[in-house]
Amino acid sequence: MVTPTETIVEHRTVAIIPAYNEERFIASVVLKAQKYVDKVIVVDDGSTDSTAELAERVGAIVLRHDSNKGKGGALNTGFRKARELGAQVVALLDGDGQHRPDDIPHMIQPILDGRSDMVVGSRYLELKSEIPLYRRVGQVAITFFTRVSSGVSSTDSWSGYRAFSQRAVQCIRFREGGWGVDPEFQFLAREYGLRVTEVPIIAIYDEPAKRNPIPHGLRTLNAIVRLAGQHRPLLVLGLSGMITILMGFLMGLWVVNRYTTRHELAIGIALLSAMLSIMGTLSLFTGITLHSVRGFIMDLENSMDYPLSVKDRDG
Repeated sequence: MVTPTETIVEHRTVAIIPAYNEERFIASVVLKAQKYVDKVIVVDDGSTDSTAELAERVGAIVLRHDSNKGKGGALNTGFRKARELGAQVVALLDGDGQHRPDDIPHMIQPILDGRSDMVVGSRYLELKSEIPLYRRVGQVAITFFTRVSSGVSSTDSWSGYRAFSQRAVQCIRFREGGWGVDPEFQFLAREYGLRVTEVPIIAIYDEPAKRNPIPHGLRTLNAIVRLAGQHRPLLVLGLSGMITILMGFLMGLWVVNRYTTRHELAIGIALLSAMLSIMGTLSLFTGITLHSVRGFIMDLENSMDYPLSVKDRDG
């Protein structure tokens, strides 16, 4: 359940801050962000501390979740409110003080200039942040996998500091509920043909990580695999199918060559070759079928100007 705290009015620029138990930082983040936007939306994602109360006290629109729905759920709520407010530009930043609100003008400028639909605040475009080594290794790895699987280039796929045009806000809905939502931005950008720009930012790492980086990174990697299968089935299933068919074909050639030269039939390898060929063929044609179905759905979305591929949670 979401409880909005303000009536609908027009706001040109809006900041969205998803927050979960951020009472130490949320008030200062909201106050600093208010200097650069018309309204600040804080999505309290089931916090058990005073996050919501403090955000309301300093003038933010606070939307409350009764339970923790994850970052994707919080962003869906925040984006829905931004659409209701008629926001033309939306800045997204974390509530833990890692992102500097003073960077908001820098973030939203490419959108105000009409050059971009999505701006990514990159910690690696001009490396100025003192990023712990273990985080840097994980972020670079996640960025590489996301860039390859999504087909959209970025130097920082795990960045939570972003800005969006009105067009982007209208079409983006998230499937990922957890922290895989950050890489999902690139898949959605490709899906809806959004123009992506990067600007350098400085991230602050004064606080220790809230979660173990290894399981967190593995969960994010798992989310990327799911996203690739959902958004690019021909790449995932088609390519893997072709590789499997090739392996089966090469094994088959080896069996034929052995039988021709030695008159020995390697039954085990022959059966494995046949199995790989069958599995690869099934994977390839499944990828082609899902790719065609997805194309049909996208055509319907374009004709109806509404994203059918994701269940809209506005209602």
